[in-house]
Amino acid sequence: MSNVIVHPDAASAAAAVAASVAQVIRDARRQDRKAVLGLATGLTPLPFYRELVRLHREQGLSFADVITFNLDEYEGLAGSHPQSYRRYMDEHLFSQVDIPASATHVPDGTAADPEQACRDIEDAIRRAGGVDLQILGIGRTGHIGFNEPPSLRESRTRRVVLDETTRRDNSVFFGNIESVPRAALTMGIATILDARRIELLAFGRGKAEIVRRARQEKPGPDCPATWLQDHGACTFHLDPESASGSAI
Repeated sequence: MSNVIVHPDAASAAAAVAASVAQVIRDARRQDRKAVLGLATGLTPLPFYRELVRLHREQGLSFADVITFNLDEYEGLAGSHPQSYRRYMDEHLFSQVDIPASATHVPDGTAADPEQACRDIEDAIRRAGGVDLQILGIGRTGHIGFNEPPSLRESRTRRVVLDETTRRDNSVFFGNIESVPRAALTMGIATILDARRIELLAFGRGKAEIVRRARQEKPGPDCPATWLQDHGACTFHLDPESASGSAI
């Protein structure tokens, strides 16, 4: 069973996870190696990225020797597209800290060969020595990354078709559901579970039921987030509303 911390609010949760990231970066530096971070996108991580930027500006947290891998990207969106996850990361983190562009990895949504692009991500993670700390959100379908149900535990980075619930939820960013891509490239469940530590953020009453399912249902493909129960170092960071349906 994953650990759970209920924070007073989203800002407190974000600060706690950002502090964990800072510690991972500093520990890796002391070991004379690069820290490897797995990153997520969406509304939920925004306060987390704001806190990382604050730590960089006010406390001198350097990202100069950090390598990052993002969970996913929409198929068909170039990195310059306003709703691409590359654009999101550039806006909310990469352009505001001292991380080298060459150290940031976001799946290529316009790759001519998506399968090869997915293999390239897996290879790059292995060359980097694996992910030290993976940041996750959770979707109402139980998806982590864009691993929609059903997703097998042994799945690796791949192309997926997005659930209509996910497309409706994400249409707020695009203006209408017709503009939301129907597919994406995503790290797989096995790729996520390979991370040495996982920190999941979930806020608001709308996430309470899926948090409950992720923690209490038997692990299986119909709720991909349940696979996190198999990880020995996974922590859910919740606010009181998202924790309201979960037995802590």
